[in-house]
Order: sequence, then C-alpha cells, then structure tokens
Amino acid sequence: MKIINEMSVELESRSVNEAFARTAVSSFVSQLDPTVAELNEIRTAVSEAVTNCVVHAYRDTIGKIYLNVRITENNTVIIRIRDKGCGIENIKQAMEPLYTTDPGGERAGLGFAVMQSFSDDVKVRSSLSRGTTITLTKKLSPRISDV
Repeated sequence: MKIINEMSVELESRSVNEAFARTAVSSFVSQLDPTVAELNEIRTAVSEAVTNCVVHAYRDTIGKIYLNVRITENNTVIIRIRDKGCGIENIKQAMEPLYTTDPGGERAGLGFAVMQSFSDDVKVRSSLSRGTTITLTKKLSPRISDV
C-alpha cells in the first residue's frame, strides 16, 4: 500500500499523555476529512491502546510509548502503538472480553474489545520482557471529492 503521509511521536507512559496521543492522531487524520463518528472511533481505539501501555506494559514505572500513524491510499489509516514493556504472556487470552490482569481492581478488561469494535483490523505482537506492538487499521469513508 502506498503511504501518502506519516507521523511518529515518542512519549512517556504517563496517563496524562493518553489525551495527547488521541488528540495528535485525530488531528493528523483530520486531513482525510473523516466523519465525526470515524474520528471518535479512532480516538477511542488509540486511547485504549495507549492506556494499555501506561497501565500494563510499564506497570509502576515510566517507559516510552512509540506512536506511528500512516495514511495510505484509499483513505486507509494504519496506527501502530508500541512499547518496550513487560509484554503479554498470552495474547489470545488478553484479547478475550472481560479478561484482566487486575482482578478486583478498576479495569474491566474491555480494551482490546473496544479496539476491535472501532477498527477494521487489530493485530497484536508481543514478546515477554521486550514489549508489545498494536496495529490498528481503519478504512475511512471516501470524501465527496473522491467519489
């Protein structure tokens, strides 16, 4: 797929940076003139992925989150959120709705389910003690000028 435009951001795994990440991605994607619904879906999926880095990847420490957004031909957006945290032991289990590593805590275990419901494709790669990469793909509606 031909890349039309691309941005990359590196940020610390602080919860305050989750808002920055979703705003940066939605601002960048705005050049495609997405619908309000599409923009909200992207913002929500990015929020969930970044929150996973903050809460799970680095747990009680601060690490780096690497965010890359590519706009490709045919109004497709590919978002990669990567960390170098603890990794996910069992990806299939982690992606099950309501699964959480925080039983009895504040986490509902719906992060991956939300990402999947708001993306056309979600890929997760992870290696213990080396980190996790989440790739979200979203095909936007064609703009009026593209029809």
